[in-house]
Amino acid sequence: MASQRDSAREHLRQVAAELPQAPGVYLFKDAAGVVLYVGKAKNLRSRVASYLQPSADLAATRGPEIRRMIEQLAADVDWLACDSEVDAMLRENRLIKDIQPRFNEQLKDDKSFPYLQITTREDFPRVSITRQPQSKNARLYGPFVAAADLRAALPLMQRVFKFRTCKLDIDASDEGRRFFRPCILYNIKRCTAPCAAKVSKDAYREQIKRLRQFLESKGSALRRRLERDMKEAAKALAYERAAELRDELRALDGLQQRGLVDEHVQPEVFYVDPTEGLARLVDALDLPAPPRIVEGIDIAHLAGGEACGAMVCFIDGRPFKNAYRRYKIKSHDRNDDYASLREVVQRRYRYAGMDRELFPDIVLIDGGRGQLSAAASVFERLEFAPPALLSLAKREELVHVHGHPEPLRLARRDPALRLLQSVRDEAHRFAQHYHHILRRKATLGEDAKPDKRRRGKR
Repeated sequence: MASQRDSAREHLRQVAAELPQAPGVYLFKDAAGVVLYVGKAKNLRSRVASYLQPSADLAATRGPEIRRMIEQLAADVDWLACDSEVDAMLRENRLIKDIQPRFNEQLKDDKSFPYLQITTREDFPRVSITRQPQSKNARLYGPFVAAADLRAALPLMQRVFKFRTCKLDIDASDEGRRFFRPCILYNIKRCTAPCAAKVSKDAYREQIKRLRQFLESKGSALRRRLERDMKEAAKALAYERAAELRDELRALDGLQQRGLVDEHVQPEVFYVDPTEGLARLVDALDLPAPPRIVEGIDIAHLAGGEACGAMVCFIDGRPFKNAYRRYKIKSHDRNDDYASLREVVQRRYRYAGMDRELFPDIVLIDGGRGQLSAAASVFERLEFAPPALLSLAKREELVHVHGHPEPLRLARRDPALRLLQSVRDEAHRFAQHYHHILRRKATLGEDAKPDKRRRGKR
């Protein structure tokens, strides 16, 4: 047993030595490939190596549970390079929420990162910080990694751009606004008081336009002005004013510690009504009626080993777990996703199309054009009309439709895309779960009987 652990530690050191010296996310795994811990790093090589130094006191620096993980369980480490430290932090948060690793004590809850939200359908748009952003009629910036930095930056921006943060419903045609008494923010020159008709609709919208330009830039002009004022205050021995300007510069830096709404999606904060998603699919795919049954298929393996497939079923936009299926690949032992897909599609639909089982309106494949073609080749040999065949690959999030030469590019918050992503991600999760069962059985000889609450293999 000791020699196995020594071998695992040596393997981890070899992997760590080959990691890039760049920001990213690392995942410690056990011998069965199950993720134990997810972390972020400014420098992947240095960070992962720090766990493996003989002199490292992990109990003091990381805690006793992390020490036990490294000394007794960790057998491999995977990694994902990121564009920046902020990108790594946001991706770490997403992975922990999705995987729920046993040694990550934090970030498993449903608390999300905050956004800066500017409404777009009001006569006088309001600006606010929120963890529950509107899915429509709002321009979002974020998610921000530090709520405190965002809260500190808001008064600074308000002093420059003088926007409103109140929740009043203000109608530009309401003449009675002239008799309204504005709040103190108008008196201290933090707001132009549209509530009291102190600013025209066009002038206020120009303020919001300049704010948006600032948020979509690096804020370099404002930074230079603050740095100049801070130096002049220090030179004049106005140290309190210089300290205030220093804090404002730090708040401005905090505004840059954010991700992109479309790239760092937080599904838990953007609820999509399944009915709305199905209705949008009708328009996007030019269907005669809203689809009721959508099935998703994915393949899982590790270098061809313990290859398996999974099928999930959504009815009326919601998971129907009694219809889930999983398949151990039998036809080949090679690292061939296309062959695995063809086998799963053949086994799933050879009887379903003859009215012996539930038949879907849409089949969604996790992958790109190649995976879609592999699935379509099976239906070409079957003696019944296929359902609508789609594929959806990660990152680009392009929807490939069988029979259409060009993919569909839907907006990232389009309800149709969000529904398809839910099906795709659930198929991926279910396939990975079964793959881990097979790996545990192959590696450790553990009992890997299917969950009795689910239907067995087909």
